[in-house]
Amino acid sequence: MNKNELISAVAEKTGLSKKDSEKALNATLDAITAAVANGEKVQLIGFGTFELRERAEKQARNPRTGETMTVPACKAPAFKAGQAFKNAAK
Repeated sequence: MNKNELISAVAEKTGLSKKDSEKALNATLDAITAAVANGEKVQLIGFGTFELRERAEKQARNPRTGETMTVPACKAPAFKAGQAFKNAAK
């Protein structure tokens, strides 16, 4: 399912127009993105949690040359599915 299909599904389930559904979806995604970018955890009970995780510095190998290189530490967005979501996906 892509974004347009999701917008159509939301419009169908809620009775909103596709334009209003798109605005609602974009606002939701923007709010989640902004919160996670600020280091906050966004927890949607039954669905899951969006958060920013720190990745430690590590050693990696360039597959072409075999050269060992250092990958610096960074922060990466992460999602952990909630129990209800996991059960629904089975």
